Amino acid sequence: MERNIFVSYSQPDYGCAMELVARIEAEGIHCWIAPRDIAPSTDWAAEIIDAIANSRTMVLVFSASSNDSPQVRREVERAVHKQVNILPFRIENVLPSKSLEYFLSAQHWMDAFPPPREAHYARLCNYLKAQLAPSPAPAAHAPLEEATAHVAAPPPASQPLDTAEVLRIERLLAGYIGPIAKHLVKSAACHAVSLEELVRQVATELETETERHEFTRRWRTHEPVSRAEP
Repeated sequence: MERNIFVSYSQPDYGCAMELVARIEAEGIHCWIAPRDIAPSTDWAAEIIDAIANSRTMVLVFSASSNDSPQVRREVERAVHKQVNILPFRIENVLPSKSLEYFLSAQHWMDAFPPPREAHYARLCNYLKAQLAPSPAPAAHAPLEEATAHVAAPPPASQPLDTAEVLRIERLLAGYIGPIAKHLVKSAACHAVSLEELVRQVATELETETERHEFTRRWRTHEPVSRAEP
């Protein structure tokens, strides 16, 4: 089942988040929300990262509680990195903290106060339906011969990457972004054809060009992983 909407919230707003999901799904729009959609015995971080990457819009249940939540901030960061549209659904009259303002300053906000919230839910559903509406099909199609004339040849089969080097890359990256590095490196390693390409891919997870350059330099110069890094 395709889940187009990722719902981010902090635990004190769980009731509102589930109410919102029920209202959206009643309109035929499928949502992803934790912990409901996390399979048993799976890696929570990996499931959340994949769900964000596969969604088209993140609805952020925004309140004073979510404003101070490190987990919510990490989810918003991932959505921005993956270029997922974010819609803050503000259930309290609060402004984003500095850590969230950087990511949300250019976003469209939807106020959902004062209660009752039903009218606000209806407005949200109308907005989401408009956002998810399919684009019109092109008026004409190129002939099959033309459409396939410039298809690139399949890339050569990649060789297995050195396991010890992949682990070192993971540990270096974890020094910048924490345990989430394990999932990101594992996922990128499935597609990278060389260690150089793997490093280039995971370096994009870092926020600044300085960090990306330093990370790449440390890997190339075989700088040892410090004890502070997992």
